[in-house]
Amino acid sequence: MSDKATLEYNGNKYEFPVIKGTEDELAIDIKNLRAATGMITLDPGYKNTGSCESAITYLDGEQGILRYRGYSIEDLADKANFLEVSYLLVFGELPTQDQLINFENDIRKYTLIHEEMKDIIDGFPKSAHPMGILASLTSALTAFNPRPVNVSSEKEIYNAVCKTLAKFLVLATWVHRKREGYPLSYYDNTKGYVENFLHLMFAIPTEPYKENPIIVDALHKLFILHADHEQNCSTSTVRIVGSSHAGLFASISSGVSALWGPLHGGANQAVIEMLEAIKNDGGDVEKYILKAKDKDDPFRLMGFGHRVYKNFDPRARIIKKAADEVLDALGIDDPVLDIAKKLEKVALEDEYFKSRNLYPNVDFYSGIIYRALGIPSEMFTVMFAIGRLPGWIAQWIEMRSGGEPIGRPRQIYVGENLRSFVPVDKR
Repeated sequence: MSDKATLEYNGNKYEFPVIKGTEDELAIDIKNLRAATGMITLDPGYKNTGSCESAITYLDGEQGILRYRGYSIEDLADKANFLEVSYLLVFGELPTQDQLINFENDIRKYTLIHEEMKDIIDGFPKSAHPMGILASLTSALTAFNPRPVNVSSEKEIYNAVCKTLAKFLVLATWVHRKREGYPLSYYDNTKGYVENFLHLMFAIPTEPYKENPIIVDALHKLFILHADHEQNCSTSTVRIVGSSHAGLFASISSGVSALWGPLHGGANQAVIEMLEAIKNDGGDVEKYILKAKDKDDPFRLMGFGHRVYKNFDPRARIIKKAADEVLDALGIDDPVLDIAKKLEKVALEDEYFKSRNLYPNVDFYSGIIYRALGIPSEMFTVMFAIGRLPGWIAQWIEMRSGGEPIGRPRQIYVGENLRSFVPVDKR
């Protein structure tokens, strides 16, 4: 196979290098296309455009493969905890026992939030969406940490990672407590990271709070499954904002904003809203199955199928088991979750859905788990952001340490040609 691709246009031929990844993916390197030909490529949504070479995550949608730094998502979800996977994503290798202990202890050093941050969160109305608040609070961290991270310093990078993981978790839970009218709580340095999430979310001063180990295990898995997913909308946003040498907190804040959209991180919220709508319409699952099969009906089942995974979502297989365990452990009687189970059964057995690969995806099951835990649907995307945080950090560090140029997409102009200006009194 030639290691070059040839473009022929208007009688001229141009050659461009072909790049091969470690998993045999191929790409035509067109960074010199405009200089050589005067042309650019047009690729709306960048569906066929690679913006970078990355060593973090490998994804094969056709085969249903997801790996972090070479480790299968199945192994990581089954055998590692969330901070182990966070360390792996950011630093490239799984931590030793001592490294993991030090990592968790070093995160604890930064879990206190500046008290003036409370003034910022108090400025939001109760009606404000949690993701809008979280994006603002994350950006506000820059004001309390004005010195930029020196990406050439391993110590500064390490401390910045620990600080970001520590403060983001607390701020995310403060968003929930603010909306619920609960007093803001603080990280408990005697507990683990995921245990602290539950403590920060649900503990109240009037009674003790004890974490359920089945729920803790399910959350470890959920956060791991969401930790990175290649160059998706929010991740590529973090990288392109960071390419201007914007700071880590500002770049992460941009990722939160990108994740907010219902076509990205808001998908699990959309699942619950769909289930609520079915319940409010009488709970007739068969009616909505028929609507989903009717190509002329605008109704679409949320949480089924995936844009990237064309066969199955490997994350869904993992989290389905956790969802079953959580529902069984909590013994919840919820008509909305009953509807979810009926839809799941149809999608896994009905030939119409099977033939079209409309299987329940990770958003379907994560929404079920979050609802079972009593997390409001408006907070679902915040949960996604907590899990995705180490991936954003890893991608930002890789982009900055790799010396990538500032992102600057091109365009094809289709507006008016040169026009003469007409004074306002003659228009």
